[in-house]
Amino acid sequence: MDVLHNGLPVATARQTSLGLYVTAREAYDLWQADPEAVRILDVRAPEEYALIGHAPMAWLIPLAVPTYDWDPTGRALRWAPSPEFVPTVAQWAEPGIQILVTCRSGGRSAMAINALATAGLSNLYNVLDGMEGDLVDDPGSAFHGLRMRNGWRNAGLPWTYQLDPDLMKLPSDPRGARTAPS
Repeated sequence: MDVLHNGLPVATARQTSLGLYVTAREAYDLWQADPEAVRILDVRAPEEYALIGHAPMAWLIPLAVPTYDWDPTGRALRWAPSPEFVPTVAQWAEPGIQILVTCRSGGRSAMAINALATAGLSNLYNVLDGMEGDLVDDPGSAFHGLRMRNGWRNAGLPWTYQLDPDLMKLPSDPRGARTAPS
């Protein structure tokens, strides 16, 4: 049986054990309707949050961080999970708060929700199209291969490059130094 949201299939990589989903537009509307009862949690790397931009009300608690080691097989930088992610979110999450979890395009946010659900948290919704949305799959388009389809930014929702240290809970630096004020 296919998992659907708004009549559309949810990609397997974006499905969660809790089965709660919203689009970026729905996430913004939920937050706008009750900002005291709804939080937006961005689980991307600090570099993505800062350099690509983020929702101005989004809290940053990274699920994983780049290791800066090259993976020739995957032709990308390797990532390492943050061992501080689940305990940090568990401490940050308030009972009764609805948490809308976002990343670039819905995959890491699903992984984050599954890890948090295993730790006993609930009321976690995956923002299916994330901050940047899906790839344009049209070889005739100038945007082919770019994340220009749906997502927070492409929906015209508010976003910023400005950082608020009060909304960031960064993991410890692997060398032992804090990467942000605690």
